Amino acid sequence: MPSVLITGANRGLGLEFTRQYAADGWRVFAACRDPAGAKDLAAVEGDVAAETLDVDDGSQVAALADKLSGQPIDVLINNAGIYGPKGLTRDTIDFDAWGQVFRTNAMSPLAVSAAFAASVAQGGQKKIITLSSIMGSIAENDSSGDFIYRSSKAAVNAVMKSLAGDLKSEGITVVVLHPGWVRTDMGGPEGAIEAPESVTGMRAVIAGLKQSDSGRFLNYDGTEIPW
Repeated sequence: MPSVLITGANRGLGLEFTRQYAADGWRVFAACRDPAGAKDLAAVEGDVAAETLDVDDGSQVAALADKLSGQPIDVLINNAGIYGPKGLTRDTIDFDAWGQVFRTNAMSPLAVSAAFAASVAQGGQKKIITLSSIMGSIAENDSSGDFIYRSSKAAVNAVMKSLAGDLKSEGITVVVLHPGWVRTDMGGPEGAIEAPESVTGMRAVIAGLKQSDSGRFLNYDGTEIPW
């Protein structure tokens, strides 16, 4: 059976990815910081292994990669991310918070991807997916504010574009996805779509990816997003 590793799998889009892949008969490695306290994750039926992983903790990343060594992973989904403090202006930026958001949203996805690249290379599908945001698109940025989140997503877009080139020789497809404005804890209640619609769309995009798509930035409906 195909397998998927999902970070931040205890809530929101990560939990919905877990539900949908498990329902379709995939083997799911559902990684989150506190599996013991993840009641919603524990309730998901199917072949689901809850794994401990704080993506910002290099020792935990290495430990899980070692634990799963030799286990082919068809799809790796870098879902874990944070927004950081909201409402800050150019005069009130919290630079310590900015650094933390950058670490979680831009640095950690690369660390996780690098740690599991060998396992992905052993998989049948060989895909690394990172959830970004249209807010990271410079071309689409026609509003002010949100310096911290926007810049962290622009950064991870650049990181994954470079990783696509790095992993080309290994046959691994690296793609960045915008999930849409989703009604989750991060997206808020005013989001345009629910998590099941977003994840269903992204899964269809992921399933249809070819190696020639590596390095692209796509919406959850498969349309191209400018960098």
